Amino acid sequence: LFRESTSTFWKAGRLQTFQHWPFQSSDNSCNPERMAAAGFLAVGGKDEPDLVECFVCSKQLDGWDPDDDPWAEHRKHQSQCPFVKLGKPNEASWTVHDLFDLFKKYTVKECTHKLDNVKARAKDESARGASEIPQIYKGLRKSGRIPQRWVFAVMGFLALINAYAMRVCLSITITKMVYPQESTTNDIGNICNITEQDQHDSNNTVSTDAKLYHWDVFTQGIILSSFYWGYVITHLPGGMLAEKFGGKHSLGLGILATALFTLITPVVVEFGESTGLIILRVLMGLCEGTTFPALNTMLAQWTPPEERSKIGSLVFAGSQLGTVFANSLSGIILHYSPMGWPAVFYVFGSVGVLWFLIWLVTCYNNPDTHPFISDKEKNFLRERMQAHTHKKPPSVPWRHLLKSVPLWALITAQIGHDWGFFTLVNDLPKYMSNVLKYSIKSNGLLSALPYLTMWICSVITSWIADWMITTDKMSRTNVRKLGTTIASLGPAVFVMGASYARCDRTTVVIMFTLGTTLMGTFYPGMKVNALDLSPNYSGTLMALVNGIGALTGIITPYIVGLLTPNQNLDEWRIVFWIVLVVFVVTNVVFVFYASGEVQYWNDPEFITREREEKRAKIQNKTGFFSGSTKNPST
Repeated sequence: LFRESTSTFWKAGRLQTFQHWPFQSSDNSCNPERMAAAGFLAVGGKDEPDLVECFVCSKQLDGWDPDDDPWAEHRKHQSQCPFVKLGKPNEASWTVHDLFDLFKKYTVKECTHKLDNVKARAKDESARGASEIPQIYKGLRKSGRIPQRWVFAVMGFLALINAYAMRVCLSITITKMVYPQESTTNDIGNICNITEQDQHDSNNTVSTDAKLYHWDVFTQGIILSSFYWGYVITHLPGGMLAEKFGGKHSLGLGILATALFTLITPVVVEFGESTGLIILRVLMGLCEGTTFPALNTMLAQWTPPEERSKIGSLVFAGSQLGTVFANSLSGIILHYSPMGWPAVFYVFGSVGVLWFLIWLVTCYNNPDTHPFISDKEKNFLRERMQAHTHKKPPSVPWRHLLKSVPLWALITAQIGHDWGFFTLVNDLPKYMSNVLKYSIKSNGLLSALPYLTMWICSVITSWIADWMITTDKMSRTNVRKLGTTIASLGPAVFVMGASYARCDRTTVVIMFTLGTTLMGTFYPGMKVNALDLSPNYSGTLMALVNGIGALTGIITPYIVGLLTPNQNLDEWRIVFWIVLVVFVVTNVVFVFYASGEVQYWNDPEFITREREEKRAKIQNKTGFFSGSTKNPST
C-alpha cells in the first residue's frame, strides 16, 4: 500500500531530512530521532537548518534550543494537529483505523501543497508571459538602462504633440478651406505685396476638388475659439478623476476620442459646414480638457523634485513641437496633396490613434503598478517623493486652495502666457497668409519655426533651472519667477517689434522667432509651478490653472476677428499691443506673489487634523444644546 519507503509519512522518511540539523547528539532533547518521532521533518536546509514542519498539519517551527522537548513544543503550538491529538508517536501502536485516518489527512495536505505549487508556477508563467507582450521591454528590463520615468516622459511628450497637432492643424488649414478674402481698405501702405517666389509656389500648388466655404474673418474666429468652449469645462472634473483613479486612462481615452473626431472632420464639414465644425470642435475640446490635469497627476507620481524641471519641461514641450508638427506638415500636405485640406485631418487623426495603442502598453499610473520598472528605480522614486507625494491624500481642501495667494499668482501668469501663446498659435498663420502674403507652403514652415526654437529653449533652460536649484545657486521660487519674467517680457517686446517692421518679411519672421523662443522659459518657470505648490493635488491645481487660462483661447480669436476685419498692418498692431500689456501686467503679479515651495495644505496630516477638530467642535456644540434641552432646570 505504501510503496515509497522514503515518504515523510513515515518516521524513517522524516529522519532522513535532518542531515543538517544542528543538534545531532543523542544527549540533546531535540535530536533527529525525537524530532522525527514528534512528526517533524526538516525543511530549512543549509540556510535555515533548525526550521521544521509537521508532516500532517504543516505547522512550521524554528529557533530550537538543545533542551526543547519536540512533542511538547508540537502540542503547545498546534494542539489541534491530528497527529498530536492521536497521541501515538510510536508507529507500531497505530491501529488500521489510525493509519488510514492519518494517511487521508496527509494525502489531502500533500495534494493541497502540490496544487499550491502548481498555482504559483502558473502565476509566475502568466506574469512572465505578460511581461513579454511588449517585446521591446524584455531587453530594457534586463539591462535597466532606460528608467521608466523617462519612458513616461517621452510618451507624455508625444501625447501633447498629438493633442496640439490635432488642435492647431485647423489654424493653418482654415486658410485653405475658405475663399481668399480681399482687403477692403484703400490704404496701400497697410497692405503687403506677394513676392514672386510665393506667387510661383501658389501657382504650383496641386489643384484639388476640395470644397471651399464663404466664412468671413469673424466666423473663422468663432470656429477657432469653439474648441476652448468645451476645453475649459472638463479641466476640473478631469483633474479630480485623475487624482482618484490615475491619469493613464483619462489622458489616453481623451486623446483617442479627439483623434476619432479629427478623422471625421471632413465629413462633418461637408454636411454641417461651419455649424457642424463648431459643434465638432466643442466635442474635441471636451475630450482634450483632461489632458493637462491627467499629465500633471502622473508627473506628481513619476518626477522626483530634482528632475521636475527637466521632465516637466520635456513633457510640456510637446505643446510647442505639436504646433511645429501641425503647421509644417499641414503646409506641406496642403501644397502637395491632391485630396486637399481633408488630408490634413486624416493624417493627424491616424497618428493620434497609433499613439493611443502604444500608450496602453507602455505607461502606468504610478511606479507601484508598473510591471516593467526595476526595483532600483521604484525604491529611488519612493525615497525621493514620499515626503510630499501620497497615494491617497484627503479630499481636495478647497477652502485653503482657493485662499492660496501663490496659486492665484500662478493662475494670473497662466492667463498671460495663454493670451500670447493662443494669439500666436491660432492667428499667426492668418497673419502670415493674409497680411504678409506668404504661400501656404512657406506659411506652414515659417509658422512652425518659432515653436521649434521655443522647444529648444525650454529644454536647455529646464536643465539650467534644475542645476541652479540643486546647486543652491538660486531658490526654487526665484528660478520660477526668473523663467516666467523672461518668457513674458521677451515675447512682449519682440512681437511688438514685429508689428512695426511692417512688410519687411525677414525682420518680421526674426522678431516672431526670437519672441516665441524666449517664451520657452515659461516651462521651467510657471508651467511646473503647480507641482511645486502641491504634489498631492497637482491634478486639481493644473485643472484650475490651465482651465482658467484656456478661457483666453475663447477670447483671443474673437478679439482678433473683431479688430482685424480688413486684415491690414494697423489693425494687427492693436492686437499685438494688447498682447504686450497682458504679458507685462500678469508677470508683475507673478513676481510679487508667486512661490516655489510646497504649501501647508498639501500635508494630509494637517488636513485630517483640521477636519477632525472641526468635527469635534460641531459635536460639542450639538451635545451642549441637546443637554440644555433635556435638563432645563440645571
